[in-house]
Amino acid sequence: MTGRHPMRTGLYGVVNPGAPWGLKLEERTLADALRDAGYETAICGKWHLGEFQEAYRPTKRGFDHQYGLWFGNIDYFTHQRNGRLDWHRNDQLCYDEGYSTHLIAKEACRLIREKSEKKPLFLYVPFNAVHGPHQVPEKYLKPYAGLEGVRRKYAGMTTAMDEAIGRIVAALDETGIRNDTLVIFSSDNGGPKPGSTSDNTPLRGGKASLYEGGLRACAFATWPGSIPGGQVIAEPLHGVDWYPTLVKLAGGSLNQELPLDGKDIWPVLTEGAESPHDALPLWGMAPDQAAIRMGDWKLLVHAHHEPIQLYNLANDMGEKEDLSGDLPEKVKELRDRLDEWLSSAVPNARVSRKDHREKNAIQKD
Repeated sequence: MTGRHPMRTGLYGVVNPGAPWGLKLEERTLADALRDAGYETAICGKWHLGEFQEAYRPTKRGFDHQYGLWFGNIDYFTHQRNGRLDWHRNDQLCYDEGYSTHLIAKEACRLIREKSEKKPLFLYVPFNAVHGPHQVPEKYLKPYAGLEGVRRKYAGMTTAMDEAIGRIVAALDETGIRNDTLVIFSSDNGGPKPGSTSDNTPLRGGKASLYEGGLRACAFATWPGSIPGGQVIAEPLHGVDWYPTLVKLAGGSLNQELPLDGKDIWPVLTEGAESPHDALPLWGMAPDQAAIRMGDWKLLVHAHHEPIQLYNLANDMGEKEDLSGDLPEKVKELRDRLDEWLSSAVPNARVSRKDHREKNAIQKD
């Protein structure tokens, strides 16, 4: 399961506090689509798609309920970033105290227990764990005495998050809706700082890279009676595939002004079907980095450093042998397809503070 694909959004890089940009307002979110389909919608956790104007905030982007943080890198205990509180309920400052992972789980459980009997619930729970800063209550460190430094904290944070997810699933059982609920778990990138924080072996690289260690991410889906249990799916799928898959399952409409990137993967999950993708674009965290996967072949392009690289993932999952010099025709085939995507990609939405000030000055004049 690959995790990054900002082709439609134009979001390259991180939206920082006060940044005058975010997810473009013309984009239809999954929450928008599911609310249109009759769902109650909620987000508990990290938003990180813009807030500099009210229209960019979660409750204006399809969510009936919001709880948690707008940005990343907050202190897990004080909920501050750079001395400013970043903890919100329905997009208003909230002063709840406690470890953020625990608070997010508590709110998610509350929403499950208090959900409307008249509407199904779409609950999105993007924990800020296990992102830095690496902080966790002392009791979660005790089982990992054999580890040291950040690796020990990382393990403890993962355990706290795993425990929190268990509480959410228990709330589904308690309310009797577990068998009527599709549960999806997914990460957005591979582990950071391989060799220190995480270990992506046998994959090369980590978070923020275009190598498999940065792009491949763990994911699972469970729905008793609907998805066969115990299966492992090796087909290449993408995080954007959840959008059309979930909207279709919910009976919603996929008719919209902007095109879809994802494809319905329900047959892959339930019937053993092959991936609906003949190729996948793989964007990096900057607009000058891109890659494409077609079948077992993968091409990486870096605009300002390193030559084009070509790998066969079936024979070389660790991306150790660059075949670009030996197979120029294969390079051209993948590069032509990638260039098609690049030509239609949404421009980067990020603007500098200087550009924003100048734009405002022009508008005022």
